[in-house]
Amino acid sequence: MKTSAFLLAALLPLLAAPAARAASCCAPALPAGEPLPAASLYQSEVAFTTDAGAAFTLADLRGRPVLLAMFFSSCAYACPATVVDLVRIKEKLPPALRDEVLVVMVSFDVERDTPAALRAFRETRGLPADWVLLRGENDSVREIAALLGVKYKREADGQFAHSNLVTVLSADGEIVHQRAGLSGGLDEAAAALVALQTLKH
Repeated sequence: MKTSAFLLAALLPLLAAPAARAASCCAPALPAGEPLPAASLYQSEVAFTTDAGAAFTLADLRGRPVLLAMFFSSCAYACPATVVDLVRIKEKLPPALRDEVLVVMVSFDVERDTPAALRAFRETRGLPADWVLLRGENDSVREIAALLGVKYKREADGQFAHSNLVTVLSADGEIVHQRAGLSGGLDEAAAALVALQTLKH
């Protein structure tokens, strides 16, 4: 599987800037067949599987704003901290917008994070039913990581060294904001989501 050179080229300026629910949940924001923006991640055709074992593509997210992060379920520090931050960002939103925003987490542990492992992660962390947990094969995971600007490397002990990015996507899959690191930036991420809602109206 090869990443579209056109899509990567369109996203490079955004990546250089500072820093679930199944498809049926996500009604399109635009009429069926409406072209995606050039910089939309949803132009990628990479395939994933949810923790319920259902097939999933990025385009299934179209129609709602998204908070997206990459992780691995056996992570002991950074990833649980990211989960807490995702919850806190949503808590900062007006109630109507809070219900509209989808939280998506994509694992880069292609060997151990099976659908069953992701279900256990959901249960252990008490994640809401509408959070989308995804796993994919190596090519799919590498492609979405490249599109997001996430770097990761498996260490000898099976753990991962990785970027800590929370990405805000528009309803059409464009990157509008990224929060880097494990502290701060929650207000800015929430403000980016509120701005999307303002533009929508």
